[in-house]
Amino acid sequence: MQSRKGFTLIEVMVVVLIVSILAAILVPLLTARIEAARWSEGKAGAGMLATAIRAYAAETQENTGTLSTTTADYIPDTDLDGKYFKQTATPKAYVINSVSLSATGVLTYTITVTAPTVPAGRFTKVPSRTLTEAGVFTPP
Repeated sequence: MQSRKGFTLIEVMVVVLIVSILAAILVPLLTARIEAARWSEGKAGAGMLATAIRAYAAETQENTGTLSTTTADYIPDTDLDGKYFKQTATPKAYVINSVSLSATGVLTYTITVTAPTVPAGRFTKVPSRTLTEAGVFTPP
């Protein structure tokens, strides 16, 4: 009796079916992780900008009222560039909506982070959404 080596068509089809089911489950999970990583970068950039605004306000506390809403006045735009969010691109990823410092030293600011546009044909897309970070800082 001869023994044949190899796989039958049914065996190959079962393996292909199992691999495709695993891929269908894993791709959305991995895409969500990539999106979360991108927004982590956006949040980190907004936090860095908020820290720079607070440091500037602490150094110039005698200047009360509305402060500059230009990001480059607080931190160089190139320092805000990351893998996914680019401040040197158009449109800018980080926009300061308002910054004000009261006479009592209370600092209020609002920063908006907007997702960049993803070129067509990319595997994952960043959804169009914005993150707004608002803060109030009262010196001790």
